[in-house]
Amino acid sequence: MKIGFIGLGNMGGPMAANLAKAGHDVTGFDMADVAIEGVTMAKSAAEAATGADVVITMLPNGDILRHVASEIVPAMSAGAAFVDCSTVDVDSARAVADQAAAAGLLSVDAPVSGGIGGAAGGTLTFMAGGSTEAFAKAAPLFDIMGQKAVHCGEAGAGQAAKICNNMILGVTMIATCEAFALADKLGLDRQKMFDVVSTSSGYSWSMNAYCPAPGVGPQSPADNGYQPGFAADLMLKDLRLSQQAAGSADADTPMGQLAEALYTQFVDNEDGKGKDFSAMLPRLEKRGRG
Repeated sequence: MKIGFIGLGNMGGPMAANLAKAGHDVTGFDMADVAIEGVTMAKSAAEAATGADVVITMLPNGDILRHVASEIVPAMSAGAAFVDCSTVDVDSARAVADQAAAAGLLSVDAPVSGGIGGAAGGTLTFMAGGSTEAFAKAAPLFDIMGQKAVHCGEAGAGQAAKICNNMILGVTMIATCEAFALADKLGLDRQKMFDVVSTSSGYSWSMNAYCPAPGVGPQSPADNGYQPGFAADLMLKDLRLSQQAAGSADADTPMGQLAEALYTQFVDNEDGKGKDFSAMLPRLEKRGRG
């Protein structure tokens, strides 16, 4: 396929490289001066999109997505697919899908899970929203860039799945960190707590696969000074998106709301910026009840 790829940062760059390595003709654009192996660089987003069978975007937020869409949709050919892999608000995803449909384009919102390592290794999970026809056109590319793609429903469903998943993740990580901090103060050995919880009803991905306590469970960012695997800043972004969506949908999400408030405090007012989201544990272990 002839592919346009817009947004070649830490995630988009490796994804575009994997598509080129698989033999696709990839033309890329980024606001920064970057060079990606196998990718021909364009001078603008519209140039990268012109004549493409599929245009993929990986952008920071909904406002930028809307801006880029207004630039590339007029440049795209009818029947081409606009595949947005950014994590943005559901309203922006649906607005861009409507804009694409009005221009005779297929569209998919397909945010990802798996981080920078998954982008480089081609092991991402894609959560996709859009028509069956649009998903089918994008699916062979998802197979190259990732290991799994789930068609979640119509436009916006991919973003909805991503933010619901990450709201659970943010809440469970806080609960896991609280439990370790409480165990410390009760004199319970962290390894013993892990041995019990990881095989009991309190188990979760946060505990079993990404344990926030150094030296406990499988290797995780906690064993590397909380250097980010998934940054607290990004967790805060996703929690804010979840609460924005909850507001739009009139959904009661008290735990999601509290998780957003705690990560806001941690990132904006404490030392959480630039740390892994599991660094909530050292924050909590230093604090008392008051």
